[in-house]
Amino acid sequence: MAGFIEGVPRSQTVLFPERLEDWIGEDDLVRAVDLFVAELDLSALGFERATSARTG
Repeated sequence: MAGFIEGVPRSQTVLFPERLEDWIGEDDLVRAVDLFVAELDLSALGFERATSARTG
């Protein structure tokens, strides 16, 4: 049916939380790794398409 978005059945369970961050503790080491990787200049390291296009 065009233009209609069907909802999620009530009986359907969710495998993961809506955000993975909900499972990670505030003092978890993975947060430091995430900050480190976010600060890397991926283009300078040779990664192609490291910057987003205008369209996202």
